[in-house]
Amino acid sequence: MSSDGDGVPRPGSTDCAPRASAPCHPLPWLPLAGTTHEGDSTVGSTAHAASPGSAGGALAKLGFGASQVVQEIGWDSDVDDELRLAIEDVTTTELEDEDYGDVADAVLMWFRQGDDDLVDTLVDAKTNLADGGFVVLLTPKAGHPDHVEASEIEEAAVTAGLHTAGGANVSAEWSAVRLVAPRGQRR
Repeated sequence: MSSDGDGVPRPGSTDCAPRASAPCHPLPWLPLAGTTHEGDSTVGSTAHAASPGSAGGALAKLGFGASQVVQEIGWDSDVDDELRLAIEDVTTTELEDEDYGDVADAVLMWFRQGDDDLVDTLVDAKTNLADGGFVVLLTPKAGHPDHVEASEIEEAAVTAGLHTAGGANVSAEWSAVRLVAPRGQRR
């Protein structure tokens, strides 16, 4: 096991044996400052602790980085404001709203079962997206009445000309999936 002598596995380690005082963490090299649930690796407990350039950070895993323009679609009172602030911290820019008319490096899309058609919403999200840009689709987690099935997300993404490219546990209430255009495809 690769560790720094503290018993916590590091990137590249295949062993995730928990320490006596802490549970096995899916991203053990990230600090769990502020965690209220054992093993919770949500943005609320890690995003501010991880530096914006941290390769292991959940937001970096989704593709967010400094100076990016991020357009937000689907905002409502149920969104995770702590996640929104963490993205602004990492990108060093404020989130742009749905009416933004310039090129965006990324789109942060909140979507719930019962919202408009997911395919149409994804196609609309691509309108201002820069070449090489990405969409982070956030949907309520399983067990929530507005949960969107992974198969529905995959089907809508393919129909909209996108494909899934990973995800990250960034919120206690929302699942995040990164969507990108297939390589070589230009709009």
